[in-house]
Amino acid sequence: MTIELGVLAAHVPSISHRENVPDFQQEMVTNMDEIGEQIAELKPDAIVIVSCHWISTFHHYVDVLPTHKGVLTAFECPDIISDVPYNYPGDQELGEAMVRAGKHARLPVIPVKDPTYVWDYGTVVPLKYFIPKEDIPVVNLSITQAASLEETMKWGQAIREELDKTDKRIVFVFSGALAHNLVRGRHHMPTISEQALDKQFIDYVMNKDMKSIEEMLPQYARVAGVEGGGRHLAMLLGVLGDDYKPFFHSYAQSSGSGNAIITFEREGAKEKV
Repeated sequence: MTIELGVLAAHVPSISHRENVPDFQQEMVTNMDEIGEQIAELKPDAIVIVSCHWISTFHHYVDVLPTHKGVLTAFECPDIISDVPYNYPGDQELGEAMVRAGKHARLPVIPVKDPTYVWDYGTVVPLKYFIPKEDIPVVNLSITQAASLEETMKWGQAIREELDKTDKRIVFVFSGALAHNLVRGRHHMPTISEQALDKQFIDYVMNKDMKSIEEMLPQYARVAGVEGGGRHLAMLLGVLGDDYKPFFHSYAQSSGSGNAIITFEREGAKEKV
């Protein structure tokens, strides 16, 4: 078995509590609910999620706790995301296997097994939509500031090689925005130039032109301020490559950021209807 589904997901603060979702993000929320239903039908053995809000400095971290339990109030926006409980099973065995794969690739990968660690909202928000029953084990990953896009893609490739060895069925979530030069006012779209870059990125994704994405990503990340420096997208390149069929769902703004919802289905899986 291997990765059954990949998801480029949003985690914008205003979708954390459904009663706060503005009209221009309703389609995005509907899409994420639908993806949650798709995941439930797949019945995966685990979810792996890399979040642009778990920002580590020097090391790649893997949360290997057997249980993830806490209450999230976001440091960046406690007035919008507050008092959000979560309680998901973990998969320590899978997480530790990924750590070993990273070390084998000579990358600075470290396991985290600290029950006092509180998840970030880039992890919690999409999982509230994708696993509403909190009944699927989760392994979450950081993005690493000292890691280049090339190193991050190498880390993704090491993870993919390890996941291909397992008998578990995996869903891999890449939680982060595209253009991300933020401004006040959640209704604001990215600039016209940033939207053009986002559209070009999405076009390359839909055409499975991974070589062009890899060539585009460094400058795209700088100019459009792609969230996390584009590391979640580099991880996507490493983990999925061109083996998956992409389906574009929606694109919505949040304070000048561009947020795309795209799923990637394993080739040979049942066709989307």
